[in-house]
Amino acid sequence: MSIKSDNRHLYLQVIDRIKRDIETGVYKEKQKLPSEFELAKQLGVSRATLREALRVLEEENVIIRRHGVGTFVNARPLFTSGIEQLSSVTDMIRQAGRKPGTIFLSSSIQQPTEDDIRRFQCSADDDILLIERVRTADGEPVVYCIDKILCKYLPKGISYEQESLFENLHNQANRDIAYAVARIEPLGYHEKVSPILQCEPETALLVLKQMHFDKNDEPIFYSINYFRSDKISFHVLRKRLSF
Repeated sequence: MSIKSDNRHLYLQVIDRIKRDIETGVYKEKQKLPSEFELAKQLGVSRATLREALRVLEEENVIIRRHGVGTFVNARPLFTSGIEQLSSVTDMIRQAGRKPGTIFLSSSIQQPTEDDIRRFQCSADDDILLIERVRTADGEPVVYCIDKILCKYLPKGISYEQESLFENLHNQANRDIAYAVARIEPLGYHEKVSPILQCEPETALLVLKQMHFDKNDEPIFYSINYFRSDKISFHVLRKRLSF
């Protein structure tokens, strides 16, 4: 079962071999892999080489290592999305062939913080509508959402019949989101969010922070979305600039 069949670094060959074994069903989702000693012996590589391969696979969320328990095949994401295309969470779930749902947790009117004043370019007298929700796909919680909107855009509050804030803003305020400035941050276990999303302790979260603007470059709403990394993955198309 040795993998020493080409001239690439051994750890790259190990990565490809383990990924192939997962794809072909040798190792199934959430199945425990053999011990490092056994797996290194099967593949004909050193444990140091195997550990480097496992490190990369863990970074790619292909596997998950549980201290004192072992290494397991990670569950495949329910869906994936291109980060370069701005879509609502509702549309993202629909495009994956899943049924979107919403669990509304809370909504409140707050005074803007200093960060809010900077983000929205508003005054300290402008009220902020804070909405806390859990988004589901086929009834399964996948995203915990915190949204902040200037109350002047939704003076009557949010329409709970419409799950998408994009649709709420379009229908109630005639405001269409043109683009967003986004930042993605990896996050481990979160004391509040992880239990709400029914995450295992080892399940990582992907935090997407976005400021949304209309076609006139006016900031409309700010969102912080916590995605379960085992349920959704993001990809981006990168193009080389012409010389």
